[in-house]
Amino acid sequence: MDELLTPIMDEESPRLLQTISEHGGYAYVGMAAQAAADIRAAEAARDLAWEQLHSGPWHSVLPVWRDAYSMACLHVAKYHYRNGEFKEAHRVLDMGVIMGGPVLRKDLDSAIETLSLKAREGENERFGEREANRLVSEEFNMAKALQVLPNRSLSCKLVVKRSALSLEGFLREYFLSGSPVIITDCMAHWPARTNWNDLDYLKKVAGDRTVPVEVGKNYLCQDWKQELIPFSQFLERIQSNGSSASVPTYLAQHQLFDQINELRNDICIPDYCFVGGGELRSLNAWFGPAGTVTPLHHDPHHNILAQVVGKKYIRLYPASLSEELYPYSETMLCNSSQVDLDNIDETKFPKVRDLEFFDCILDEGEMLYIPPKWWHYVRSLSISFSVSFWWSDGGSSTAYS
Repeated sequence: MDELLTPIMDEESPRLLQTISEHGGYAYVGMAAQAAADIRAAEAARDLAWEQLHSGPWHSVLPVWRDAYSMACLHVAKYHYRNGEFKEAHRVLDMGVIMGGPVLRKDLDSAIETLSLKAREGENERFGEREANRLVSEEFNMAKALQVLPNRSLSCKLVVKRSALSLEGFLREYFLSGSPVIITDCMAHWPARTNWNDLDYLKKVAGDRTVPVEVGKNYLCQDWKQELIPFSQFLERIQSNGSSASVPTYLAQHQLFDQINELRNDICIPDYCFVGGGELRSLNAWFGPAGTVTPLHHDPHHNILAQVVGKKYIRLYPASLSEELYPYSETMLCNSSQVDLDNIDETKFPKVRDLEFFDCILDEGEMLYIPPKWWHYVRSLSISFSVSFWWSDGGSSTAYS
């Protein structure tokens, strides 16, 4: 059995261990020095780093401990790889990607790529000889879906839909004016349009990978929590959850495409994201069952939400209505509204009742442009897999006006 190569760790280990010693990590350094030859030492080093990662608020964790965790994960993964334990090696490497630091990230990514190729040897031929096992069927009960939408839905202003929208048209008519628009025909060439609605494909390329998920109604609820689970287990959960499920599981705002290259290769960055001379800030996945809700909030960047699989209902309020939407006063939640659109307390929030808004049902193959600071509420009407592209405008709005 060949080895997982870790050239950066091999070169950086002395410096990293010295820095860890300077921050009191003597026990970790002792274990790490034996990790290459002793799996128990490697696992002990990983446990010590894990304890440091959970010693306080995430922002207060010393960066060197994230790199220490990456190093220990690489040592443990190399042991599992040598023993042909590919699933366990994948789990350990994913934890290094999710929780570790930047110094050894290239080693982690390279090891994952090597492992993925090894784990799938001989699978491609078998995979091509079968019918697609669809994640979302073509049958959809719109009348039933509409019953769960917030009051007054689809009764105000519908977001305009545009086909074959040129970059110049997008810039002049929507980007500069800060207006939402649905673009209907820019994703037909994406492999994701077919691949992501195929359960067998998703299990093949990502089933053994570990991903962070949200469990609970939404992040504003007290019973909300986060878990790290295998992607295959996540797929099982969203298939078993109905729209009335009390505890949905949601893969939300996770940089899945930095973690799993096969899924990243299934999509393309829309050309619209380069309008204004800015740069892409974030590329996130949103994947969950029917009934999943992202509560009313706003984001700082331009956003294109691409609906790859399933349908979503989205409601939008202009940034100018912020005061009437009662944002939280706490710094961590100041971009979120106190108003629960599914159950509005009109006594507590009287200004909301008569506010005008835009809304839409976003279908498969459509993209929604959400301008910066526009408030939006999102509800999945079926199992749904979406991608959000956040980008900055480079301060160019005035340059084009």
